[in-house]
Order: sequence, then C-alpha cells, then structure tokens
Amino acid sequence: MTALAVRAPIAPPKPRRLAVRIASWAVAAVVLAAFVGLDIEWDKLADLPGDLVHYGTLMFSDPDWSMLPEALRQTWRSVSMAWLGALLGVVLSTMLGIPAAEGVGPLWLRLPLRGLFAVIRAVPEVVIAIIILTVTGLTPFTGALALAIGGIGTHAKWTYETVESAPGGAVEAVRASGGGLLATVRWGLWPVISPELASLALYRFEINVRTSAILGLIGVGGIGDMLTTYTQHRQWDTVGVLIIVVVVVTMTIDAVSGAIRRRIMEGAKVRGVDRSS
Repeated sequence: MTALAVRAPIAPPKPRRLAVRIASWAVAAVVLAAFVGLDIEWDKLADLPGDLVHYGTLMFSDPDWSMLPEALRQTWRSVSMAWLGALLGVVLSTMLGIPAAEGVGPLWLRLPLRGLFAVIRAVPEVVIAIIILTVTGLTPFTGALALAIGGIGTHAKWTYETVESAPGGAVEAVRASGGGLLATVRWGLWPVISPELASLALYRFEINVRTSAILGLIGVGGIGDMLTTYTQHRQWDTVGVLIIVVVVVTMTIDAVSGAIRRRIMEGAKVRGVDRSS
C-alpha cells in the first residue's frame, strides 16, 4: 500500500491593504483641510460652554409668555406650509416614482426620471425657495412649493425603491391575464405598496415640519421668520418662547406621526379574547 504524500499547507496570500491605506490617508487629508478652511478660532472654544449657559439663561430663565399666541399662530403657518408641501410632493413623487421603477417603466423613461430626481436631491430646499420667490414673492406658498419640489428628489427615490422591493406575484398575475401598465399598477402594485408609501408620506411630513422652520429664515413666513427677527433684535426672552414652542410642536408631531406609521405598517393589535365565559 503506497503512502499518500502529505502536502504542506499553503498559506493564503496576504490581503493587499495599499488601497485601504490610501483611502484612509485621503479621508484624513480631507478632514484636516476642512478644519483649516473653516478658520476656527480655537482660543474661543474654551468660552463656548460659558456662552451657552449665559444665553440659555437669557432665553429660558424668564421667557416672555405674552408672545405665546403669536408663536403658536406662526407655528401653525409653518405646519400648514409643511403639510401642503408634503401633499403636493407626495402626489407628484408617486406619479413620477412608479414609472421610474425597474420592471414598470421602460428604460428610456426610467433613466431620465432618475436623473431628474438626482438633480433635485442635489439642490437644498432653501435654494429652491430663493429661485421660486422671484416669481411668487415672500409668501408661505413659496415655502410650500419649495418643500414640494425639494421632496420629489428623495420621496420619488423611496417610491421606486419600494416598488422594486415589492413581491412580484400579483404583478405577474395581472400581466398574465393581459393587463397593461395602468392595470398592473392599479391591481398588482398598489395594494402591495400603498401601506409603505403612506408611511413614507407621513415621514415626509415630519421632515417638512423641520425644514419649514429653516425656510422661514429667508422670510417666507412661519416660526422661522419670527425667530430670525427676534434673534436679530436680541430679544432673548421671546426667542426662548419660540424655541420651546418649536421643540414641543415638533416632538408632538413626531410622536403622533410615528404612532400612525407603526399602525399602518404593523396593523391593529389583536386583543385577547376571554373564553372563560
């Protein structure tokens, strides 16, 4: 019987880490360049905690609660702006995002739509509002339009990604029965994707509530406009009231919207049935 020759184990080749090291050095260089380009006055950082305590005391030690009704009114304008922007943006995003999904729209339609979404995502809502206000002026409707247009880039992307991740059984059944594009979307896709799209629509509204306050800084109205005005006049007791209102309203909307989104995605909880009687 011939003994089999035992071959020595061959060590695997060492992984090449040159690319990883180059990438790490590049990231470190970018971070250092960012710090250098900001012209940070490092000696003032030591005074930052004391300044925060000082201005926090000015704002919150004795807030001017007489401004609360006006703050709530302007907050309502911001929320209305966010709601209208979310409504317009979600409708347009759904109409444009579904044909942009693979397996729904043709390639010649998908690529331009996805390119359009990428361009919109690259432009902040503030810049969109500045462009729009040359036509519509400094009104809350300008902010709503900016939120609607700015939301299309992200929400349409969420829409076609939702469509592409949906189970394809119903779609194939509709197509096998001779259904066209509209029938496929209506009967094959919509019953499957509508709960997640509704959840994403509420999430879009939450984002718009925060962004609407930022848009107010350029003068389109709402709580952000009021906050800018009183900050420039250094009326810190009023600024404190405005910040409290913004935080409370935003957290309330987030909590309510989050509960609704969970209910949509998870469904109603089934209560236990007492079978003893």
